[in-house]
Amino acid sequence: MDMDVTVRPALASDIPGLARVLGRAFADDPIMAWSIPDDAVRAQRAGILFGALIRHHFFESGGVEVAQDDRGAIVGGAVWAPPGEWHTSNSQTIRMLPAMARALRGRVVTVGRMADRMELHHPSEPHWYLAIIGTDPSTRGLGHGRALLDSRLNRCDAEGIPAYLESSKPENVPYYERFGFEVTGELDATDGGPLLWPMWRAPR
Repeated sequence: MDMDVTVRPALASDIPGLARVLGRAFADDPIMAWSIPDDAVRAQRAGILFGALIRHHFFESGGVEVAQDDRGAIVGGAVWAPPGEWHTSNSQTIRMLPAMARALRGRVVTVGRMADRMELHHPSEPHWYLAIIGTDPSTRGLGHGRALLDSRLNRCDAEGIPAYLESSKPENVPYYERFGFEVTGELDATDGGPLLWPMWRAPR
């Protein structure tokens, strides 16, 4: 039986809860494991990292959406940057640094280099950028991810704007392909660590 899934724009008060859900969602992610090697604290520290990214970069441009279950609990989220706004400014980076240091500890510089490599390969054509999407592991397979993707991709189609993401898990590539994304290559942003699969979606 399909549960009711509500997708709505995130409020500032949602950010802590959304960050915790995304931290749990990425606890088994290869890039996150490379960034935060300690299994015992990865979900918690990933949550700190996502909270900083959302609060200081993505939230103000209106691209953050949450999925709620039928009890109103946040069970997932999608973090998008509108066309032309995916790049992190120097002032945003400075505001994020304390949380990044708490989350990444001795890996801050290494992860920063990964982010720089990702930026070099980022498409220049205007697009919506899906920076982060995740659902609570306890609710996977219930349609929350699909609802989150459909919400923004329907807008992309209505406005005739492409979408872009980097998949950090090879097994997620076929999932995104079902929504019209196509792999454009293979990106080694970690200098010999786990790979990313850039994916582009033309509007329908």
